[in-house]
Amino acid sequence: MRVQRSPFFYWFVLPSATLAIVFAAAMIALLQYSLRQHIPGSLVVGGFTLDNFARMAKWVYARVFVDTLLLSFYTALLNLLLGYPLAYALIRSRSAWLKGVIFIATIAPLFTGDIVRTYSWIIVLGNNGFVNVVLKELGIITTSLQMLYTPFGVVVALVQYSMPVMVIILAAAISHIDVDYEKAAASLGANPLKVFVNVTLPLSLPGILSGFITIFAWTLSAFATPQLVGGGKVNMIANMVYNVGFSNFDFPFAAVLSLTALGLTMGLLTLLRLSVRRFEHVGLH
Repeated sequence: MRVQRSPFFYWFVLPSATLAIVFAAAMIALLQYSLRQHIPGSLVVGGFTLDNFARMAKWVYARVFVDTLLLSFYTALLNLLLGYPLAYALIRSRSAWLKGVIFIATIAPLFTGDIVRTYSWIIVLGNNGFVNVVLKELGIITTSLQMLYTPFGVVVALVQYSMPVMVIILAAAISHIDVDYEKAAASLGANPLKVFVNVTLPLSLPGILSGFITIFAWTLSAFATPQLVGGGKVNMIANMVYNVGFSNFDFPFAAVLSLTALGLTMGLLTLLRLSVRRFEHVGLH
């Protein structure tokens, strides 16, 4: 039996195929750069070598990957802890006014650019910024707290940057939970806390896993926030790629770093798929 295709089929396939070809060409170029020798002081690369991959074993580079993983983990964890109550209130609140406020507050950061939000955090977290000024006026501190150019400041800015995505993912998961399960648990004598812990939380586990690993993988490639809020003292993978490639013009090693980061991200996305598949039978009712 011949399948009749929509007349618009090729109009949808053509852009996707074009992007796939461009992406494949870019990956091939990146791979061949990673296998070339770096000639100091020159933009021209040398012959083929595997030494670039051996340099990844040095702690100075491996530490940036470890720091990036830790910062991404802290960002995802704080997003989960702060975003779950917002998502729960967004879905389960009976007040339309409260839902509107939460929804607007959640998606508002998406309408501002990365640089604008990052510079705002520089003003807030600076030694003479909003937080330090308020704490001094209240008499809580006498000297400014060093929050800018620290891992703490970078994590705070990354949490605010990625919070909308986490809330949207969690809200979608919670909205698929049948409230009849919660009512059944309550009718059997469970208090609201037990209903949440034993019913709502387990049923929303696919969304929790999806949100956590999505934010974790997403913030692995963060550049503007650690570059500005970190001030060169807090480096993540994207910042190291930039410094190696455009400050030292070591494009072969920058290509190796990029491929390693890409492989790490793809591994995390694979983990996301496997993790969610294991819990598909738990939620999504």
